[in-house]
Amino acid sequence: MATSFSAINQPFGNKIAVDGKSYLYFGGTAYLGIPQNQDFINLYIEGIKKFGLNNGTSRSNNIQLGIYDEAENIAAARYGAEAALITSSGYLAAQLTVKALSNLGKVSYAPATHPSLWLNEQPTSSHSFTAWQAETVERINTSTEQNWVLISNSMNNLVPEIYDFDFVKEINKDKNIVLIVDDSHGIGVNNNGLGAIYGLPKQANIEIVVIASMAKALGIDAGIVLAASKIIRLLKNTNTFIGASPSTAAGLYAFIHGEEIYQNALNKLQQNMQLFETASNLTWKYEYGFPVYIPGGITADDLLQKKILISSFPYPDPKGKLLDRIVLSSWHEKADIEKLINSINA
Repeated sequence: MATSFSAINQPFGNKIAVDGKSYLYFGGTAYLGIPQNQDFINLYIEGIKKFGLNNGTSRSNNIQLGIYDEAENIAAARYGAEAALITSSGYLAAQLTVKALSNLGKVSYAPATHPSLWLNEQPTSSHSFTAWQAETVERINTSTEQNWVLISNSMNNLVPEIYDFDFVKEINKDKNIVLIVDDSHGIGVNNNGLGAIYGLPKQANIEIVVIASMAKALGIDAGIVLAASKIIRLLKNTNTFIGASPSTAAGLYAFIHGEEIYQNALNKLQQNMQLFETASNLTWKYEYGFPVYIPGGITADDLLQKKILISSFPYPDPKGKLLDRIVLSSWHEKADIEKLINSINA
């Protein structure tokens, strides 16, 4: 009987044991290995001792923990935004943002935009981001509509492809643009950990709003919105924000005090990527600085025979062809990378 990996009963890490066999694991989204980082876990435990397990009161309550405002101020400064808002999940951050800001103009979705950003059903869009760029500029510049809301991921982490948003500068300056970008897979990793916000166009007619899950590279169950103060004030006055319980204070305590841990983990990840990219002999599809690789000439089944488990599922069609991806993390040791390289090159 084939081994099933659909009901694993242990924390994810660089190794996974199933049916008495140990596999090297190169999948998931814990790019910085935070779920297994003992220094970060210790900070989380400190946070639990200081604030308890959770906080079920809304942010509109008259009695508040001060750590929420503190974490938002630190996040804004850390990632280069005027202000920040933190929710209990990336999905909530996305839904809160698109529902509140979609009435500011005519909405246009980029292709492959994450479902958490959808207002209702799946939006129709071009087949490629490049085609959508050209179509969007032409559409806006020839329209009588003055106000537009553009919604996109910062990247397609599955392919992978990091998007360039400089095309927005080609839009006529008399048009008002709200650019909502989901950076869930980039924050903490891309642009030396700072994510997409620094590369987004800065013009008077462009309002930048970056949203992200903090549960991937950053390793805490929370969502974040980075934007101008006026946008954050608007979002904090919505019924969704007022009515929702916040993320755990313990996680935010670890986030606040874990900046050096994040940087050290990123340095380790970058070393792992450099080792892998320079030592493997196959042709890969990948984006520089992002730890996801589409292998050429070898499959997930090939690697499974060598006790190496990678990401392999059909996308975007759930009934379509399997998409195999190798994902590196900071929790991988040099020996793990070397075994992966040897298995590929054998």
